[in-house]
Amino acid sequence: MVLSRSTESLDRAETLPLYAEQGVEHVWLLDPIAKTLEARAYPESGRWREVRVYEGDVCVRVAPFDAIELPLAALSRPPKTG
Repeated sequence: MVLSRSTESLDRAETLPLYAEQGVEHVWLLDPIAKTLEARAYPESGRWREVRVYEGDVCVRVAPFDAIELPLAALSRPPKTG
């Protein structure tokens, strides 16, 4: 999920619990302005836990897609326009 300053608290307080109810086990919280990727997992304990926070110009391997390496800068880059 891409975080927005205007909806970040809503995403964390309301959207994450909805994802858990639907059986989602992994969530990436991407902040394109801060250029961070927060990986969270929903284990059997019933609470989201922070797995790791990545920041800067690094390449990451993050579950459940950890078979591929992704450049964090490319995930944080604004989309190209027309």
